[in-house]
Amino acid sequence: MLARHVGANERLMEQLNDREAVIVVIDGRCTVTTEAGEFDVGARDTPFDGPPSAVYVAPGTCYEIVARTHATYLVGYAPGAPSRSRSLAASGARKEIRGSGSTERTIHHILMEDQPASSLLVTEVVTPAGHWSSYPPHKHDTDDPPRECLLEEIYYFRFKDPGGFGLMRVYTADRSLDESIAVRDRDLVLVPRGYHTFSAAPGYDAYYLNVMAGPRREWRITFDPDHERMRW
Repeated sequence: MLARHVGANERLMEQLNDREAVIVVIDGRCTVTTEAGEFDVGARDTPFDGPPSAVYVAPGTCYEIVARTHATYLVGYAPGAPSRSRSLAASGARKEIRGSGSTERTIHHILMEDQPASSLLVTEVVTPAGHWSSYPPHKHDTDDPPRECLLEEIYYFRFKDPGGFGLMRVYTADRSLDESIAVRDRDLVLVPRGYHTFSAAPGYDAYYLNVMAGPRREWRITFDPDHERMRW
């Protein structure tokens, strides 16, 4: 994964070989040029200002990103098969309100199973201050379909107040991994395995982008049985 905060007119050019990529403009505006043409991407000043714009980049493509304003964008990669690049317009980002009460959050589905790709699954979540998300704790570290599918995952965080923070816990059933960490604006968190969940501190609205990939492109998860009763 690549996360960049750039000034106007800064450029990135990259040749993809056997990987597919998704470019998500977190804030600001960019132009992305691929074999399928030139796409104007980005229409929000912050990730809290509506749905995201993105571009899917096919394997074997040489692409270029040019920032038209100060901008933040993220590029997620995974193994891919031949396809064609395309725009993922903000108007096509499916919106979901998940949870209730202190677990309610807003989800924008950017590149999930209802859209074609080889490996990547991409979504973003806005968690109101004091709320929990990725909740109840769940995992996807075992290839056992249809119950669960193996997916690697990275979280990229932003806070409406850049001084804000939240807490993330990643743990396994046997507690061989059990980490609780403070996450701040622009942090990246790798979830190598195990159950995981996040809470935004009171007073600090949080945003995160999830980039997932695995050998089977299905979002099938297992909830921690100790907390599954809290499901929405």
